[in-house]
Amino acid sequence: MANLKEIRTRITSVNSTRQITSAMKMVAAAKLRKAQNAIIQMRPYADKLHNILDDIISSTDISESNIYAQNRKVERVLIVVISSNRGLCGAFNSNAVKKAIELIHHKYGNLYETGNLDVITIGKKAKDIFKAKNINVLESHDDIFDDLNFENSSAIAKSVMGRFTDKTYDEVRLVYNEFKNVAVQLLASDKFLPIEIEKSESKNQHDYIFEPNKIEITDKLVPYALKIRFYKAILESYASEHGARMTAMHMATDNATDMLRELKLKYNKARQASITNEILEIVSGAEALKS
Repeated sequence: MANLKEIRTRITSVNSTRQITSAMKMVAAAKLRKAQNAIIQMRPYADKLHNILDDIISSTDISESNIYAQNRKVERVLIVVISSNRGLCGAFNSNAVKKAIELIHHKYGNLYETGNLDVITIGKKAKDIFKAKNINVLESHDDIFDDLNFENSSAIAKSVMGRFTDKTYDEVRLVYNEFKNVAVQLLASDKFLPIEIEKSESKNQHDYIFEPNKIEITDKLVPYALKIRFYKAILESYASEHGARMTAMHMATDNATDMLRELKLKYNKARQASITNEILEIVSGAEALKS
C-alpha cells in the first residue's frame, strides 16, 4: 500500500506540473503573437531603410566623413549580448552566451586577456551566466523588456554608439537570436560598428535629388539606421524568446502527459497486484480455518 501511495503522490505532482506548463505554453503563445507581429512589421521598414542608405552611399566614400564608418585598428571591443529576463525557454539564453564566449575566447582572445574587451548584456539571464563564468559585465539593461519600445532601445543604442565615436571601443558586435519561426531561432553575431558598406558598380541606383547634400543626409540617416538596427535585433530576440518558451513548454507538457500515462499504468498494475494478494490472503485464511 505504501507503493501505491507513492505512485499516487507522483501522479498528483506530475499532473500539477502539466497544468502549469500547459498554462505557460498558452501565455507564451499569446505573447509570441504580439512579438511576432512587431518584428514582421519592423523587418520591411528596416530592410528598406538599409537599402536606401546603401543606395545613397554606394557612390560616395563616407569612411572618412562619417564617424560610424571609420575602420580603426581593433584594440578595444564591446560585445552586446541580448538574452531574456526569464528562463524556461530551452537553450535560448545559453546558446547566445555560448556564442559570445566563443567570440571572447577565440576571435578576441588576446584582447580579453589584456582587459580590452567588455560585455554589455540586455536581459538578466545572460548577466547571471556570465557572472557564474567569472566574466565581467560592464553594464546590464534588464528593465527594457518591461516596456519594450523604440525610445528605450534608442537610449541604449545611443550610449553604445557614443562609446564608439569617442573611441572607447574600435568595434562593437551584437549577439542575439534571430526569429525564423516558432521552433527555429538562428544565432546571429553581427558587426554593429563600424558599419560595413557594400559597394557594387553593377547595382541599379536610383536618381535621387539630395537636399541639402548627400553628406549631410548620410550624417543624419546613419545614426537613425543604426538605432533601427539595434531595435530590430532586440525585437528578433524578444520574438525568439517566446517562440523558444512556447516550444519548451509544449515539449514539457507532452512529456508530462507521457509520464502520467506510464504512472497510471504502473499504479493500476500495483493496485491489481495488491488486490490479488489480499484475495489470496483471504482464501488462505479461510482454508486454514477449515483445516
